Amino acid sequence: MADYESDSDEGEAGLGNVTRVIMRPVGHSGKAKKGHLCFDASYETGNLGRIDLVCEYEYDLFIRPDTCNPRHRLWFNFVVENTRQDQNVIFNIVNISNKNNLFKNGMTPIVRSTSRNTWYRIPIYRVHYHRSLYHDNNYVLSILFSFDKDDDSYQFSYSYPYSYTRQQNYLSLIEKKKLPYFKRELLGQSIQNKRLDLITITNPKNMNPTEKVHVVVILGRVHGCETPSSYVCQGIIEFLISNHPAVVRLRKKVVFQLIPMMNPDGVTLGNSRTNLLGIDLNRAWHKISQWVHPILYAVYNHLMEIEKHENMELDLVIDMHAHSSLHGVFTYGNAYDDVYRYEKHILFPKLLSQHIEGYEQSHSICNRDFKKCGTSRRFLCQSLKEKVNCYTLFVSQYGFSVSPKTIIPFTEDSFYTIGRCVVLACSDYFKSTGVLTPQDVVVKCVKKRERKRKTVLYRQRETHPSFKRKIKKKSLALKRVDIKDTFRSALADCSRRPSDDLNRTNAIRRNMRFVNPSKMVDNRRSSNAAERDNATAPPHTFSIINVNDIIRDTDALLKF
Repeated sequence: MADYESDSDEGEAGLGNVTRVIMRPVGHSGKAKKGHLCFDASYETGNLGRIDLVCEYEYDLFIRPDTCNPRHRLWFNFVVENTRQDQNVIFNIVNISNKNNLFKNGMTPIVRSTSRNTWYRIPIYRVHYHRSLYHDNNYVLSILFSFDKDDDSYQFSYSYPYSYTRQQNYLSLIEKKKLPYFKRELLGQSIQNKRLDLITITNPKNMNPTEKVHVVVILGRVHGCETPSSYVCQGIIEFLISNHPAVVRLRKKVVFQLIPMMNPDGVTLGNSRTNLLGIDLNRAWHKISQWVHPILYAVYNHLMEIEKHENMELDLVIDMHAHSSLHGVFTYGNAYDDVYRYEKHILFPKLLSQHIEGYEQSHSICNRDFKKCGTSRRFLCQSLKEKVNCYTLFVSQYGFSVSPKTIIPFTEDSFYTIGRCVVLACSDYFKSTGVLTPQDVVVKCVKKRERKRKTVLYRQRETHPSFKRKIKKKSLALKRVDIKDTFRSALADCSRRPSDDLNRTNAIRRNMRFVNPSKMVDNRRSSNAAERDNATAPPHTFSIINVNDIIRDTDALLKF
């Protein structure tokens, strides 16, 4: 199964899932024939618990519940092999626990094959989410699918998978580059002894700060089925280690710390929400135990260390999630009795809405719901200092709506882009709070553009003759004019008679059309400003007023 997701070295990957189960028709024995489908989910992030053969063309599929918690059944990820070309089948996923999900609003599963490694969404006219009388009037997701190749293996998934192994490989790849502003640490271990990585991205001098720096902490993937949060975290990391000007300025003043996978056990097992013990970690912050919640214990202690550090000021805590029933991108915040404190709290969501396409302001809320007291947003708001802003950032599992009937699905690249937008929103936030000085940035950029523009103009002036003519025509409108070359060319042509070349004479007059002999001003009556200009002018440069007598004499020579 290495073609789909990297297998975990531990034996717990795919625990309780089907392992190469071949569905033969009733009464058939012996070797399986082409078209006798083989189902497999015994790999990392896989989830499929049981298959019932309804008939030759229809199969009932059962999602394996989360370990030690049968309530949560949403994530599925399985492979189908031994297909026959042009074979049509119906897959009924019959035990989805969350009835009000995005399948009601047009979402469809995704599929890929060994010969086409890109994920594609199954067309909506081939997916039906409905109540089935044959399944006790429960909601059933029916998928009508046609296999088009014999030798391909097909993988079906609820959303874009993102495994623990993939994240470890990605972080190891960046670590090998030995970037001075990237640091990877082991913050703790899960119950299954998987790494809890802490990624720090900032200027090297801020790794052990001696001056005051501001800190942003981002948490990701606390629920196994919320794979978009992992893609967003990867987009944040990729943008923060880039050479974008906004990122370079941020790294000088701000320390970004990311914990990209808070639930590595649940991700590996293919659970929808819980960890190995069946505990929803985002409902247990208010009752942290070192033995039951080792990851929450490690993260909480780390946040307390930041709070106590004299040179580190914690500004933002962002918990990344994916929503299974709403469209777009939106945030949940906290409510405050103090109006001024509340206005400061809603600043970051407003800045975020200006960068992210598909941000749903109508879904964003700020509350103090007692039922959510175990979430990171509510608990950390009360545990940390009052000036720390804690948010939950939701990204839809499906996409965002541009009209009531038009929805644009998210892709992997879309999630990366959202990550970059989060960083840009942080940049605007720290500009608004005065940590970054926008005027210095603007002046620096303007000076750089001005130097570049002058360099380009100089090169064009030296190489492009038509550009020289434009500069000359333009210089005639200035108070200080270099007429050395024009005057010299006029005197050189004085010996020619006008009857020989009338066009040449008219052209010269047109070039000097700014001079009106009838309105000439005596240079002795020139203004003081003109005299001051002439005093500082180069030897061959004259003001327009002082040049009149010279041009009048030249015109007389031409008429001669």
